[in-house]
Formats: sequence, C-alpha cells, structure tokens
Amino acid sequence: MITATGLELRAGARVLLESASFRVARGDRIGLVGRNGAGKTTLTKCLAGEGIPAAGSITRSGEVGYLPQDPRTGDLDVLARDRVLSARGLDSVLRKMHENEQRIATGQGATREKALKKYERLETEFLTKGGYAAEAEAATIAASLGLPDRVLGQPLHTLSGGQRRRVELARILFSDADTLLLDEPTNHLDADSVTWLRDFLKTYRGGLIVISHDVDLMETAVNKVFYLDANRSSLDIYNMSWKQYLTQREDDEKRRRRERANTEKKAAALSSQADKMRAKATKAVAAKNMARRAEKMLAGLEEERQSDKVAKLRFPDPAPCGKTPLMAEDLSKSYGSLEIFTGVDLAIDKGSRVVILGLNGAGKTTLLRLLAGIEEPDTGKVVPGHGLKLGYYAQEHETLDPDRTVLENMRSAAPDTDLVQLRKTLGSFLFSGDDVDKPAGVLSGGEKTRLALATLVVSSANVLLLDEPTNNLDPASREEILGALHTFTGAVVLVTHDEGAVEALQPERIILLPDGVEDLWGEEYADLVALA
Repeated sequence: MITATGLELRAGARVLLESASFRVARGDRIGLVGRNGAGKTTLTKCLAGEGIPAAGSITRSGEVGYLPQDPRTGDLDVLARDRVLSARGLDSVLRKMHENEQRIATGQGATREKALKKYERLETEFLTKGGYAAEAEAATIAASLGLPDRVLGQPLHTLSGGQRRRVELARILFSDADTLLLDEPTNHLDADSVTWLRDFLKTYRGGLIVISHDVDLMETAVNKVFYLDANRSSLDIYNMSWKQYLTQREDDEKRRRRERANTEKKAAALSSQADKMRAKATKAVAAKNMARRAEKMLAGLEEERQSDKVAKLRFPDPAPCGKTPLMAEDLSKSYGSLEIFTGVDLAIDKGSRVVILGLNGAGKTTLLRLLAGIEEPDTGKVVPGHGLKLGYYAQEHETLDPDRTVLENMRSAAPDTDLVQLRKTLGSFLFSGDDVDKPAGVLSGGEKTRLALATLVVSSANVLLLDEPTNNLDPASREEILGALHTFTGAVVLVTHDEGAVEALQPERIILLPDGVEDLWGEEYADLVALA
C-alpha cells in the first residue's frame, strides 16, 4: 500500500535518513520510534505526500489517512459533524439533499419535479457511500473520542484546540482509508478515549504507522517496529511485537558492545605489532599493511548506540514580583450561544501551584488564554499584579511564529538577551548549528515543544501558564520537564492529562471547570487528572 525505495531525508544540511527501503502492507501495524528530532514526523509527512524526500521514491496505492501532530483546517466555520463526514464526502451530499428537500417543499411544477429527480440521485449516492449507517458510525467514533452530539453540532472555531484535534482524529478513523499515518494520536484524549483507541487500532485491518509515547498503545496495537536511529541516519526494522522489540534492541546493543570490544582488542594488537615492525626497514611495507588492516577493522565496526540526547531544562529564578502577581474576577466566556464557563475568580499568589481540572470542552485552555491575554473575556477582567511577568506555553504552539526562524522566535521572547546567551540556551535544547535558522513551521511536534519551552526559559517569567507541556515529548525529555516543574520557584498554573506532571508539580490548589470551584489539592482529585 506504501512502498519506499532508497529513501533519503534531510533537515537542512543534516541527514536524517539515508538509503531506506521498506513496505507498509495490509495488516502491518507499525510503531515508528526514535528520539525527538530523529525525523519521525518528517518521514510520515513524506509518506502521506505532504513532504518531498531528498532522494528516493514513494509509491502509494489506496487511500492514505494522515493525522499530523498539529492538524489545521481551512474553514473553521464548518460544523464539527460535517468535518468528520467529509472524510467520505457525505457532508456535501447531505447538504445538497437538504437543499433539494427545501425546493421540493416550496417549489411548484417543473421546479419541484427537477428537485425531486435531483434528490433521488443524491439519495442513491448517499446510500452508495454508506448512508445513515455510515452517519451513525461517524457519531459512534466521535463519541468514543469524547465528542458528543452537542459538540458535533458546533462550528470548529468554538471548540478548544484539543477538541479540534479529536475531530481530525475522528475524521481520519472514519475515512476508511487503506493506510493510516497517526502522529501522536493520544494527545488531548482522556483515559477512556485512549483505551477505546487502543482497541480500535488493535483490530484495524489496513496498514498503520503510529508515532506515540503511549507505551500501552504500542504494546496493544503494534506488530512491527521501525526504529529511526538519529546517530546512524538509519531505519532499523523489527518484525515483532513491542515487548519483543525492546528485548531485541537490548540484545543488539549488547552484541554491538561485545563485537566492538573484541575488534578493538584485535586492532590494538595489530597496531602494536606494526609499531614494532616499523623499526626494521625490511619489514616497513608489512608494518604499513598491518596498520591499514587495523584501521579497516575499526572503520567497519557497527557503532555502539550513543545515549539519546536530552534537553537539559532548568527554569531560572523568576523576576521579582508582589504577593499576588495575577488575579481574575468574574470571568465568563461563550462562543455564540454556547456558554463555556461563567463567574470564575482566582488569585495566583507568588510561588503558588495550581492545577485546572475539568472534562474535555470545559474551558481549561480557554481560561489559560484569557489569563495570558490571548483572548478577551465576555465579562470580568484579568488583573495583573505588581511585577507580573507571564510565560505562556500553548498546547498548539500558537506562541511560536511559524514563518520566523528558531533564533528569531527566541529573540522575540527575550529581546534584551544577547545573541550568545540565546544560542547557548538553544544549544541546551538541542538546537545547534544550522538548526537555529530553520523556520519554526517545519519543526516536528517535539521540536516545537522544545522551542516553546526554551522561550519560557529566557523569559524570566514569574507566573507560568502551561497547557499540556509534556505532549509530543519522548520519555527522557518528559522527565526533564517534570524535574524543572518540581524545582521552579515561581507560580505555575497547569492544564494536563499527565498524572506524572501533577505529581511533579505538587499542587496546592485546584480549579474545577466549568463551575470555577476552587479547592485545596487532595489525593481524591488525582484520579480526575487522566479523565479530565
């Protein structure tokens, strides 16, 4: 269904992958793994036809459904239901059927007859595409992903970023595509939806490539593993389950270490013997050949895998501020006739740690956007306190300018910081050399996360507003984020589905949406984190 031959991928001058050939066939459920920045997102974009490889060819047969990490839709006035149904072209057929129903009801004579005939043709097309059963199937998939009928009836622009992403996931799963390419599909899903998705993918009969840091999903759904080795620019293929892959990887590394040690020992002996023979003129040629043989042995070694690089994240001391740097009074927000929340009051004291909880669609992201000044409340106001310096991490990376380079985004975040320090900070977040000149729009989800966090580090913020900061990160980078959260001395307002992030933050208070109820943190709220 997808065949790649001699594939080469590059990010600027850096080679991500070279001379890779593989096939994704029906029934292949492939887990694509590798550290952040290894090229996983770049590879899936090329396989989906949304990117061009540096060399090699990709052929596709059948429909391909692609879920990028940050999906964007052109028309945000479209209803969520119509967006899902558009995967099979049902939205336009239904719309035309309804238009002709109106003409039949109001028209007369030839106009009515024409509308009747057109309606019959449209109904035949509708039934051919699955009809009402397909419409019910779409609704079932959407509900399983936390999108009830009420949400499906809303325009996309009224939905949170997480809800829009779930609409896109529902659309892809409903598409009946022959091959699915899913980049971090569990982002923004609650625990029940993640469980449903695991079961769905486990029984999926087409081809599948999934990028995910959800270990349970990989264990449940994957029957093959593709490992992108960033150190060797290679793609290692394992025709086995996730657990078998982990065991095999460890065995491979042990074998490489043994072979390297043995070869280095033999090469050292040859080099030593060559050095002794060089002293005799009659054996100079033999010594030279022996030294070359030693060099050739070392050059042919399979490199021992280097430890994956991890962004070393530590937030600096926050800027001085007053006792309560951020307050909000009587906040409310609605989109059209849909009320998100009303009457929310809060006071963020210096160094306080607050978690916002609520079901998907309760307004968690919206509240952070109001506090950050990205959106205006319908009623109430946000009151900045003495010395307030905000740092906002947006789950959809809206704080990054996609048309500006990595370095330019950093300069915008800290215009008074000298270039050397900005580059030093970027280096600690694994952006070095030509990487700093790449437009932010071409970065992978994990790279965007690292850049957005880097801008927070140079901002000296004393109040951090963090919306799902651990999404798109590999386990090692996630641990760095959690460690930084734990040691940060400023105030933090956190929205997350990640129980580990809440545990690292050790919150003092929670705010429950949509009612805006404030309470002291207690272990009884821990179970709500993944569900919310």
